[in-house]
Amino acid sequence: MVYYFTSTIVSPSVTLFMGFDKYENEDLIKWGWPEDVWFHVDKVSSAHVYLRLKEGQTIDDIPSAVLEDAAQLVKANSITGNKMNDVDIGNHREDGDEDDPENDGCMKWKWRWLARFFRMEIGLSTTSGVRKIRVAKRVNEIVNRLNKTKKEEHPDLRAEREARDAREREDKKRLQRELKEKQKEEERRKLEEAELRSYSTLMKPENMKSNKSNDGNDSDDFM
Repeated sequence: MVYYFTSTIVSPSVTLFMGFDKYENEDLIKWGWPEDVWFHVDKVSSAHVYLRLKEGQTIDDIPSAVLEDAAQLVKANSITGNKMNDVDIGNHREDGDEDDPENDGCMKWKWRWLARFFRMEIGLSTTSGVRKIRVAKRVNEIVNRLNKTKKEEHPDLRAEREARDAREREDKKRLQRELKEKQKEEERRKLEEAELRSYSTLMKPENMKSNKSNDGNDSDDFM
C-alpha cells in the first residue's frame, strides 16, 4: 500500500507519497525513479516520503514550502523522530555520474547504492552525502492539511517503473532517428551545394569551349 498526499501550498499542486511500512519503503526504493527525491529522518527509523520531479527539474527547483511539507510529513511518521524537537531530515536523489556511495556531493547517489545500503537494515538508511533540513518541531497545521488529502492505493511499482523505462527507451530511439534524419538532410544539402559549385565553375566563360575552330572555320563546315 502507498499513501499519497497533495501539497496545495504551491500552484500547481504536487504529490507526496510514502510507503505503508518499512517493507513498502524497500519496494519504493527498489522500483524508484531517477526523478524521485526521497526524505527520511536522519539517524532514526522513519517513513520515507517521496516527491517525483518533472522532466527537466532538479532538486534545487523544489519550492521551500514543499520541502517543509515533506519534512513535517516524514517527521510526523517517525515514532522516534516525532517525539524529538530538533531533527534533521535528509533528502536524496539519483543525480550525476558519481558511482562512489561515500561521495561527499549532495544527491549523487545511484539507485543501486541506495538499495544496497537500505537493505543492510530495513527501515534504517545511511546519511552519507545527503542534503539535510533542520526541523525544530512538528507543525500540526501542515500535517493536518496534508492528512486531509491522504489517499491509499495499491500501485504496481514494478510495472510503473518498467513503463517509465520503456517510454525513456522510445524517446531515445525517436531522438536517434531524428538525429539520423538531420544528418542525412545535412549530407544532402552539402552534396547539392557541392554540385551547384561545380556547375557554376563549368559555366564560367573561361571554362566554356567554343564550337568555332581556332583557324576561323566553322567546325561543322567539313566539305
